[in-house]
Amino acid sequence: MNIQIIGTKKCRNTKKAQMFFKERGVSFHLVDLNERELSPGELDKIIQKAGAGNIIDRDSKIYKDKGYAYRDYDPREEVLENNLLILTPVVRMDKEVTLGYVPDKWKEMLGLK
Repeated sequence: MNIQIIGTKKCRNTKKAQMFFKERGVSFHLVDLNERELSPGELDKIIQKAGAGNIIDRDSKIYKDKGYAYRDYDPREEVLENNLLILTPVVRMDKEVTLGYVPDKWKEMLGLK
């Protein structure tokens, strides 16, 4: 099983996701968005599974500071322009993708109760 956690090292929910998998002895690969941006192809695969309307972190400082709540925008284009707008952690496991901290879904994906 190949697990990828996409987020930042400083993100509280990304740290919680890493702890979730570590506690269960599940190995993963962390992609830090401060070190490497998502490629358009990677983002398209995430959008295909999670939906474009779900990828933006509406609680992020960037979202609030730039007034995204009050304007029309293309989520894909905005995330490509600034990867830190994506809702983290993004957890990719085989062909499944989750956005945000969702331990119950991860347990289901791992076949745990």
